[in-house]
Amino acid sequence: MTFLRRLSALLLDAVIVCAAISLSFFLRFDGRIPAPFLDTLLLTLPLVVVGKLPVFAVFRLYRRSWKYAGVREFVSLGIACVAGSAVVAAAAFALRGMPALEGLPRSVLAVDLAFSLLGIGGIRLLERRLAGPSHASAARGRLRPTLVVGAGDAGAQIVRAIQEEGTFPYRIVGFVDDEASRQGILIRGVRVLGRRRRIAQLVRQHEIEAVLIAFPSASPGVVRETVEMVRRAGVREIKIIPYLSDLYTGTVTSSELRELQPEDLLRRDPVRIESESIRQFLDGKTVLVTGAAGSIGSELCRQILAYGAMRLIALDFDETGLFDLEADLDRRFSGRQVDVIMCDVRDRASLARAFERFSPDVVYHAAAYKHVPMMEAYPAEAVKTNVLGTRNALEEACRAGCESFVLISTDKAVNPTSVMGATKRVAEMIVQGWRGERPRSMAVRFGNVLGSRGSVLHTFRAQVESRRPVTVTDPGMRRFFMVISEAVQLVLQASVLGDTGHVLVLDMGEPVEILEFARDVIRFYGYEPDVDIPIVFTGFRPGEKLCEDLFTDAEGRDATAHERVYVARLEPPRDGWDAHLKVLEETAHSGDDNSVREQLRRVVPNFVTPQIDPPAGASP
Repeated sequence: MTFLRRLSALLLDAVIVCAAISLSFFLRFDGRIPAPFLDTLLLTLPLVVVGKLPVFAVFRLYRRSWKYAGVREFVSLGIACVAGSAVVAAAAFALRGMPALEGLPRSVLAVDLAFSLLGIGGIRLLERRLAGPSHASAARGRLRPTLVVGAGDAGAQIVRAIQEEGTFPYRIVGFVDDEASRQGILIRGVRVLGRRRRIAQLVRQHEIEAVLIAFPSASPGVVRETVEMVRRAGVREIKIIPYLSDLYTGTVTSSELRELQPEDLLRRDPVRIESESIRQFLDGKTVLVTGAAGSIGSELCRQILAYGAMRLIALDFDETGLFDLEADLDRRFSGRQVDVIMCDVRDRASLARAFERFSPDVVYHAAAYKHVPMMEAYPAEAVKTNVLGTRNALEEACRAGCESFVLISTDKAVNPTSVMGATKRVAEMIVQGWRGERPRSMAVRFGNVLGSRGSVLHTFRAQVESRRPVTVTDPGMRRFFMVISEAVQLVLQASVLGDTGHVLVLDMGEPVEILEFARDVIRFYGYEPDVDIPIVFTGFRPGEKLCEDLFTDAEGRDATAHERVYVARLEPPRDGWDAHLKVLEETAHSGDDNSVREQLRRVVPNFVTPQIDPPAGASP
């Protein structure tokens, strides 16, 4: 809201509160205010202006956009009016020694509160009702008939956003929903037309051009089935509200509506999270996330704020990524305390200054090099970031008196066959070998996440969208997959459960066959695998495994209080291993890549480069 608009709103509110108190006196005395009480009214007029308007400002009534106001905003307005009236009543009581205020009737103040609520709230409700529809009516001729699947809270909220904002090219024809109690009811003037099985009939009957899927709590199977119904009916424009695990506030806004993505259909049933324990752990804390601009790091930032952290420190060396992250967090969590720091975890002095300045309570260390083939080419750089960066962050967390330190690890650290996996195993060993009382330090190990920067899904999507052959390493290759939001929720859950030295392992479900995964992505875009788009086998790249494991048979696992989080039974680092770590550091700084690999094998004895013959390059 600009300065002139705020000033106009302030002056209008001054008129409303003066009118409210005047009308209260008028009603109290049946339209004939006695002369002594006219003096009381004249003295009360400046009192209500001075007493109420600053309270309204404190409650930020002049900084809100009432065009999109909802229940939360009007509840805040009501509290502001009650608080303003309380201030006026307290001031009148304090000044009761003044003759004009001595006989101020209490009923006048009560009626004034009611009129203030009606006036202050009514003018803003009028603004909300008048804003937006003019845009929609101007565009009415080009709005596309649209069906909304899901008549729950999310569906109602998205319809409201479409109706009020007037920026969408949709005319909502009706809802479909399988809930029996919702059949035939009206929601914001839009009728529930039937169950999902009627989608094809409704598409023909109403010439539907777009479908919005709005049930964020539905299982992936239900979403897949719905999408198939819509596509069979001939509708190509499908948009979706994300799953609950991807939403960061309780309100679904227009910005949440997005294009359907392959991961919406390929994900599995959501995991159960003990949200309250996470909220208690993070509530009121200052939390630092390293690698904050990355896929996992940025999702950690969003969920940490959603769970009530007092302050977030987002640390990364990626300038553009930090800029984009800050803009995203400001949009989602306006008014929350967020600081972004451009810092390399390999730079100990710079890292020390960041910890000293902010004194975080909890650290999530997600900064790492993750691309397997790239780290095979640059092993010294992998050591500097994944190993030395972890040690720097943990030691600075200790110096700053942090409560908890959580390393984000990977299934590639299990029986590592790559430099990346070996360096992450060394990082786990650093956490395992930590002997200080603070911070409580642990590592959380999980597999691949859909939608992350290094995910094979990105490669498959780019190949299909450009109609190029889809490349798969080997017909037997399998990987664990989980969507980013759920993986991060489990990381937060694990950070509540873990103890110093623990390497916690997330249950990623059953591994996925990459060949079938590629076929599913091709079908998502409406093509037939090996007919419209071929699948080509490329053979193994350096450091790749046929299958990943979350722990070895020798390690085993122990249960925790959460069914999807385990503690790996790992041998602690051998005595004197830190001397090997010192040599590894010196070797990395020397830049001798062969020596780095050799030293990694000394630190991680089960680090073995696999010898796998590549398959033939043709698809079956």
